[in-house]
Amino acid sequence: MDPQGDTARERDVTGTHARPDSRAGATVRDVLALIAFPVVLGAVALPGAFAGGGTRRWFGGRGESVRADAQAAKDAAAAAFYELDTAQRDLRISIETIMAVDSSPGARRAVDDFAALGRRIDEVSNQYINAVDAHDLDRDDLDASVAARARTELAAAKDELVRVKGELDRFEQNLRPLLDTAETQLARLAPAVERARHALLGASTALDAVRASGLRADDLAARLASLGPELTKLNQGAGQHGVPETLQRADRVLRDAEAVRAEAEQLPARAAEIDRRLVSLRTRAQALTTRAGNVDPILSELRRRFTAACWQDLQQVPEQAAVSVRQAEDKLKEAAAARDEQRWADATSRLSTVRALLNSTDEAVSAAGDRLQRLNAVSKDPQQEIQRTRFAIRDAQRLAMSGRTTPDPRHARPLDDCVARLDRAIATLEGRHPDYWHFLTETEAVRRAVAQVVADIREELGHGS
Repeated sequence: MDPQGDTARERDVTGTHARPDSRAGATVRDVLALIAFPVVLGAVALPGAFAGGGTRRWFGGRGESVRADAQAAKDAAAAAFYELDTAQRDLRISIETIMAVDSSPGARRAVDDFAALGRRIDEVSNQYINAVDAHDLDRDDLDASVAARARTELAAAKDELVRVKGELDRFEQNLRPLLDTAETQLARLAPAVERARHALLGASTALDAVRASGLRADDLAARLASLGPELTKLNQGAGQHGVPETLQRADRVLRDAEAVRAEAEQLPARAAEIDRRLVSLRTRAQALTTRAGNVDPILSELRRRFTAACWQDLQQVPEQAAVSVRQAEDKLKEAAAARDEQRWADATSRLSTVRALLNSTDEAVSAAGDRLQRLNAVSKDPQQEIQRTRFAIRDAQRLAMSGRTTPDPRHARPLDDCVARLDRAIATLEGRHPDYWHFLTETEAVRRAVAQVVADIREELGHGS
C-alpha cells in the first residue's frame, strides 16, 4: 500500500476515526447549550428519557435494527481490513527476504506481482476507509435510510477486502518455493561466515607453528594475506554485499584457508621428504655411474660373439649414461639450493627431473646386460623360445575352436599368420651367423599378436553370455 494508505490505516481499524472539524464544532455547541439553558433543555428531555438518564435519541423498532446491522457490517469490514493489512505486512517481509537473496527472473517477477497486489490492496482499503468516513453510526439523529446505505457500502467494502485477501493468500502459496530457497540460504549465511572465520584462524595458527620451527613459508603467508580483504567484506555483512555473494565469498575463503592450513601442517613433513629424496637420489646417481662403467665390457662381448644387428642399438649407451648422470647431478645441486632457500615447489620439481633422468639411464644400462643374458640363453637353446611361442599359438587355437566345428575367420586368419611368422623367424637361425636378436624380437611380436586374438575371443564370449 502507498504511504497515504498506510497512514489512513493506522487509524483505529474499528472505524472510529478523527472526525471533521464540523462535528467537533457541533459537540462544543451542544455542551454550551446545556450550560446556557439547563432548565429548558431538562424539561424537554425528561418526557423522552429512559431509566438511567441520557440524551441520545433512539428510534426503536426497525430503525434500531438497521443501525445494529450497519454497525455489524462496520465491525466485519474492520476485521477483514485488519486481516488483509496483517497478511500484507507479513508477506512484505517474505518479499524482502527473497529480494535479499534471489535476483533470478522468477524473483523479480514475484516482486512486480506483489507491487501490483499492493496497488489493488490500496484501492480496496481506500474504499473501506471512505465507507467508514462517510457514515457516523453513532449520531443520535441517524436516519434509517442512511444506516441502510452505510450497511450496504460497508458490506461491499468487506467483500472486496476478503476477495483481495484471497488473492494475497494464493500469491503467498505460489511464493513458497522461492521463500523456502531464500530462507535456506539465509539459514546458511551465519554458519558459513563463522566457518570461514574459523578456517582463517586455523590457517594463521598453523602458519605460526611452522615459522616457530624455523621454516619461513613465505608463499603460504602471502596466500593467507591475500584473504584479508575477503575477510573485511565478510565482516561488512550481507546487507552491503548481498546474500549470494557473501555465501560464495565465505565458501571461497573457507576453501582457500583450509588449503593454506593443510599445506602449513604438512610443510615439516614435506621438508623432511625432500631431504630424504636428496640423499637417496645422490646415492642412486653414484651407483649408476659405477654400473655405466660396466657397459663397455658387455658391449665388447656382444661385438665378439654376435652379429652387429644384435648390439648396434646399444653403441651409445655408455656416453648417454654419462651425460644423463651429469645432468642429474646438476639438477640435484639446484634442488639442494632450492631446499636451502625453502623454495619447496622448485626443489620438488628439480627432484622429479633427477628421478626421470636416472630412470632412463637405469633402463639403458640394464638393457645392455639384459641383451647379453638373453642372447646367451637363446644361442645355447633356441628351442625353449620356440616352444614357448608355439604353446601360446596352440592355446589360442583351442580357444578359437571352443564350441565350434570351424573357427571364425576373424580369429583363424591372424593365428595362421602368427604360425607363418614364427616359421620364418626359426628359419633365420639356420645361417652361419644367426641374428638371434631378430629371432627374439620376432617371437615376442608373435606372442603379442596371439595375446590380442585371445583377448578379442574372450571379449566376444563375455558379450555372448
